[in-house]
Amino acid sequence: MNALAMRQNTKGESTRAQILEAAVQMASESGFEALTIGSLAEKTGLSKSGLFAHFGSKLDLQIATLDEAARRFTESVFLPALKVPRGLKRLQALFEGWVDWPGRASLKGCPLNSASEEYNHQPGPMRDAVMERQRLLERELAKAAHMAVDAGELAPGTDTSQIAFEMVGIVLSYYRCELLIGHDPARQRALTAFQRLVDSARPQSSASLAAVRR
Repeated sequence: MNALAMRQNTKGESTRAQILEAAVQMASESGFEALTIGSLAEKTGLSKSGLFAHFGSKLDLQIATLDEAARRFTESVFLPALKVPRGLKRLQALFEGWVDWPGRASLKGCPLNSASEEYNHQPGPMRDAVMERQRLLERELAKAAHMAVDAGELAPGTDTSQIAFEMVGIVLSYYRCELLIGHDPARQRALTAFQRLVDSARPQSSASLAAVRR
C-alpha cells in the first residue's frame, strides 16, 4: 500500500470512528430504530452518500453501532475489572463498572439496554445480534462468579448462572429507577441489592460474619 492509500485508509477509519461515536450517542438518547442514515447525516453534518460509503443500509449502521457500543462497554467495564483480583472483588468491579459506565461515557442511557428493550419482540438480525451479546455477557458474569466459588468466597455448589441472571436483573431495575428517583438513590439501591445477592451465596461462616459486621 502506497503512502497516499495509507493516508486515505487512516482518514476513512477516523471518519468511521467519529460517525460511530455519534451513532452510539444517538442510540443512547433515542434508541436504535431512530438511528437512520438520514438522522445521522443531520447530526454529523456529513452527506448521506458519504455515510452510505461506510454503511450500506440502516441495518448495517444499527449493527455496527451495536458492535461499537459493546466494544466500548468491554473497554470501560470488563478490561478494568480484569486488573482486579479474581473473586468477589472482580465481580463487584464488574457490577459497579456496569452501573456507572453510561455516565462515565457521557451517554444518556445504556445503548445495549435500549437495544434489548426495542428488539425483544422483533425477530430479525438486530434481535439475534442483541441476544448473542446478552448471552456472552451473562456467560462472562457467570464465569466471574465461578472464580469467586473457586476462591472460596462463594459457597460450593452456588448456581453461578443464577448469580449472573440476578446481576442483570438488578442493573435493569437500576436503569428504570434512575429515571424515577435519580442517580444516587438508584445506585445505592442497586449496590445494596448486589451485596444482598453476594451475601446470600457466601459460605455459611462468611455469611454469618458479614451479618455481624453489618
